[in-house]
Amino acid sequence: MTKVLVLGAGGQIAHWVINMLADSQEIALTLYLRHARRLKGKAPSNARIVEGDVLDPKTLDPAVKGQDVVYANLTGDNLDEQAKSIVVSMQEAGVKRLIFIASLGIYDEIPGKFGAWNRRQIGSYLPPFRKAADLIEASGLDYTILRPAWLTDEDEISYETTERHEPFKGTEVSRKSVAALVVECIRDSGKFSRRNLGVNKPGTDGDKPRFF
Repeated sequence: MTKVLVLGAGGQIAHWVINMLADSQEIALTLYLRHARRLKGKAPSNARIVEGDVLDPKTLDPAVKGQDVVYANLTGDNLDEQAKSIVVSMQEAGVKRLIFIASLGIYDEIPGKFGAWNRRQIGSYLPPFRKAADLIEASGLDYTILRPAWLTDEDEISYETTERHEPFKGTEVSRKSVAALVVECIRDSGKFSRRNLGVNKPGTDGDKPRFF
């Protein structure tokens, strides 16, 4: 039995992850979010719901304790503070495996016109994402950091990855694809261990995502 804590369980990528792991007899889910009403759909039979803020150790610490995997699907201008809270809680509980969703562009790793466009669109929002990734890489945890391209709601699984120091590829990727990669990392504890990956749909190179 693999025990998985989903932080930010009301998020759209998390929704796909939860669906992919729903009712799996070898997975026990803890769905952590500030307001249970934000959970999309009914919680599966292998899940329990915890209401709480990741910045509140009184709720986070008990939720982290005893888990095998922590998957964080969070955002905000204080993402670095959220990441620090998660890391501290995991370290104190002796939980090692962390899968963390960050953002493309945090290393200025996107080449060409798309890179310039991306900086104009979201560059001012990226510093907390970069700080969060730096903190996680220095934490000693068994992390996988994912940096998705611009997200779509396409009902498809199609993705490729780039490494931390490689130029980012593509402009977009489906939330379902990112979720499939998360699930792959959950089911195989060694998959992409201590890796920091860009995630995109193959063949989507361009000056900006097609939906702009």
